[in-house]
Amino acid sequence: MPNDCITYQNSGYFIPLIVDYLDQKSELKSLYNRFPTIENFKFQLEEKGENFPIENRKTLVDALKKQHTNFHISEVTSNNIELLNQPNTFTITTGHQLNLLTGPLYFIYKIITVINLTKELKAAYPEHNFVPIYWMATEDHDFEEINFFNFKEKKIQWKKESNGPVGRLNTQGLDDVFDAFSSELGLGNNANYLRDLFQKSYLEHDNLADATRYLTCKLFQKEGLVIVDGDDSELKKIFIPYAKNELLHQTSFKKVNETLPLIKNYSIQVNPREINLFYIQDQLRERIIYENGNYKINNTLLSFSESELLTELENNPENFSPNVILRPLYQEVVLPNLCYIGGGGEIAYWLELKSNFEAHKITFPVLLVRNSVLLVTKKQQSKLDKLHLRWKDIFLDQKTLLNNKTKDFSKFTIDFSEQRETLKRQFEVVNEIAHQTDPSFLGAVKAQEVKQLKGLENLEKRLLKAEKRIHNEKLERIVQIQNQLFPNQGLQERTANFSSFCEEIDSYDSFLNQLQNQLHPLEQHFSVVIL
Repeated sequence: MPNDCITYQNSGYFIPLIVDYLDQKSELKSLYNRFPTIENFKFQLEEKGENFPIENRKTLVDALKKQHTNFHISEVTSNNIELLNQPNTFTITTGHQLNLLTGPLYFIYKIITVINLTKELKAAYPEHNFVPIYWMATEDHDFEEINFFNFKEKKIQWKKESNGPVGRLNTQGLDDVFDAFSSELGLGNNANYLRDLFQKSYLEHDNLADATRYLTCKLFQKEGLVIVDGDDSELKKIFIPYAKNELLHQTSFKKVNETLPLIKNYSIQVNPREINLFYIQDQLRERIIYENGNYKINNTLLSFSESELLTELENNPENFSPNVILRPLYQEVVLPNLCYIGGGGEIAYWLELKSNFEAHKITFPVLLVRNSVLLVTKKQQSKLDKLHLRWKDIFLDQKTLLNNKTKDFSKFTIDFSEQRETLKRQFEVVNEIAHQTDPSFLGAVKAQEVKQLKGLENLEKRLLKAEKRIHNEKLERIVQIQNQLFPNQGLQERTANFSSFCEEIDSYDSFLNQLQNQLHPLEQHFSVVIL
């Protein structure tokens, strides 16, 4: 099969805002700092280097050492944490929820994009150090979004009540999930690897944050990945001035609302609240609402005066949690970060935030759409070849794909475009005659033209339908293979878990190495990886 290039813009799987961002449309240029090119990172390095306080580096390193205290981390990760003390060291960051067993495949693609970009930047700017960062979304409370993963066609789910920050959630009950997963795995080295990985991650750690840290460290232990838990009192001390501003002045609400009209022609990803902070305690994470001179905690009886809440912020900053609007600012305040890597939806909401960064005098990072991948087994590739399908064919919506292939399989042309053009020319002559003889006849001429064109269209549809019946067997095979590669007519990477490919790979180390070798962060096209 030809390895034709499927750009993100032409894939049909990215929203218009991201398509126009990738095309660098002029009307969007005020929404980002610099487009992700190797050359532009030179200027990003200079700006972030000038604007990131040296004292924040010490706080960051101390916090990271404390967070990793009870974890066995690789020497390269330990060295990367130490390097963050140095003013010539910068980070490349992605963030993600604490999905069970990593959740959909794109979690892995995000991190590999981060790792590979640090390597490319080191080659281009050897006088600097670049550290890959995974920012764990430990403070999210959307448990229903993360409490499962798909193993082949089976949903493996953790059934538990949760209302507060998911990172603090205890791991009780995951032994049942392990049993259910283990029974589906079967035999072999890869199956045993997955059992061991799940067991040591989730059954030997007390909370979901620690379990996710262990799991991610294990998968990427050779690459120097540094994992950050933002649910940290020392890191939040750095953020106190920005949280105070949010409570007193609602700057983010004002600035993001100033930006939204610039993208009014697109779908808005997130809308700001007047206060974009949550109050958290144990299994509580609720919005802070300003009403009648007091700050109330939504869905609770808790209420603070202004002075009481500011005192609480100074004494217990860990009780304040930024939402999706303010979390990016928090991240960029505590990290010497150059670039944020995310999916299309993430980059779309980051494009709403630049004016808020400017108001707080924090450097806005380069925004990079993560690598996207289609995993194809050798058996599937063989089927695609036999059906004469190209990669760009299988990215089409199914109706269009089947129509196109029916026309390819047919012995004659199922396209009446030429006949339609001939008919239109004939009616142009008739129209001219009507103009010269009886203009009142024009309506009847137009009606007849529409009728005959509609008749040709119907004949073409009937012919196509008849040909589909003739070639039904091949078309059914096309439907089957596309449904395998695009579950529910969506991207594989958004539903499938990496464990689903345990029978197609030699080992998970070799699988990750293959991905790292084939993914190129600054290229804007899908990577088709043959397993």
